[in-house]
Amino acid sequence: MTTRRLARRTLLAAMIMFAAAATNAQQPARNSDQDISDAYIYLLGRLLVARQQQLDFQEGFKWNELVHRKPGAVDWPNPNLDVAYSEAWVAVDEGSCTIVTVPKVEGRYYTVHFLNGWGETIANINERLFPKRPFGEFAMCLRGANVAIPAGATRIDLPVKYSRVLARVELGSDPESAIALQHQFTFRATGTPKLPEIPKTPIFELEALPGVEAFEAADAALDSEPDLSVGLEPMQEKARAVAKSVKDPAERARVDQVIRTRAFADLAKAGAIIGHGTTLNGWARPGVVGEYGLDYLARTLVNNGGIWANIKPEVLYYRGNKDQAGDDLSSDQVYTLTFPRDQLPAQFATFFWSVIAVDGVRFHVLPNPINRFLINNQSKLQYGADGSLTLYFADQKPADAPDGNWLPTPKGSNYRLTFRFYRPTEGVANATYFPPALVRRQ
Repeated sequence: MTTRRLARRTLLAAMIMFAAAATNAQQPARNSDQDISDAYIYLLGRLLVARQQQLDFQEGFKWNELVHRKPGAVDWPNPNLDVAYSEAWVAVDEGSCTIVTVPKVEGRYYTVHFLNGWGETIANINERLFPKRPFGEFAMCLRGANVAIPAGATRIDLPVKYSRVLARVELGSDPESAIALQHQFTFRATGTPKLPEIPKTPIFELEALPGVEAFEAADAALDSEPDLSVGLEPMQEKARAVAKSVKDPAERARVDQVIRTRAFADLAKAGAIIGHGTTLNGWARPGVVGEYGLDYLARTLVNNGGIWANIKPEVLYYRGNKDQAGDDLSSDQVYTLTFPRDQLPAQFATFFWSVIAVDGVRFHVLPNPINRFLINNQSKLQYGADGSLTLYFADQKPADAPDGNWLPTPKGSNYRLTFRFYRPTEGVANATYFPPALVRRQ
């Protein structure tokens, strides 16, 4: 081989290698399975809220108008059956605030709860936060907006233009009075705020979460609502990177497979302890709720299992789905839950406590022939001779169970319990207390 021919071949090889390197440099790095799972779980938290927003407006919601629900007439996971709910989507901007009129409420729990499009709490109106003026008019305004508000109104700044509202009024021993109070809460806009285009994202059943189509809606979901959690910007970038990659058919198929085999498994594993929560006696307690910081995993799990959760000072939930032996709760069994005299549930809640049973798939309350869906401080409870309180969970009322202490759990499936403490006190508030273990009767 001549020197000239060798030089030509060497030059050709170098050109080929350079072209290959340039091509590789232009191709984005392949997303790992874990990256895809993490991005999916992060994005799902937003998609769950966007899903509910679409369902709300399909139902007939109008911006800045309250919808007053009949007690129990809500269709989301883990509803609170102790309160009358009112709901709204609120729009504010540089030229319009929304005036919330709150009636005088005495001796019962209430709050007007605002959340952003990720399920994060951004405001509450109640006598705990506004003790000097707990009722009257409150002006919900975009932070920095220069808008005239009614004289005497209390201004509250919101960090976003659009928010979801859940107002809760405790039913207590006089539900009719609670409902009358509920209807005295009103909303009105001071101007004509610019309304958003509601993003078209997947509307799915909660027991059939979306696959790769979640990423096909990623830009619409992320562009329509800022994530206020500082530090999660890399997760947004990761979600957008996966969304870009699924335009390739082969990568689309791979991402869908990873979601169904890895992300779903990661969600299921984390669900046992509600993300980064703790468990004791078969009960799980979330580490964060209502305000999540960097814990997008907990945010997504809560949005899936109990959307519109409030912050810990307002309410704390424990989830129970295991008995004293660590077995799943089954409606084919009979369980007892006994609180000793010095640890009755009432001592851990300023306002009220309650427990409901929900199915293990959609987390809806269990239907039963007597239409009893909860036990709470208003139930006709009977206490033991030693002052203890025993609750019973069974398909049929056990012979030794007082009627008011029994919650029906019709046979045929596994279920879980949700135990609520409203305005929790020491023990629940500082995470040193867990409900006792559920004991399965032989």
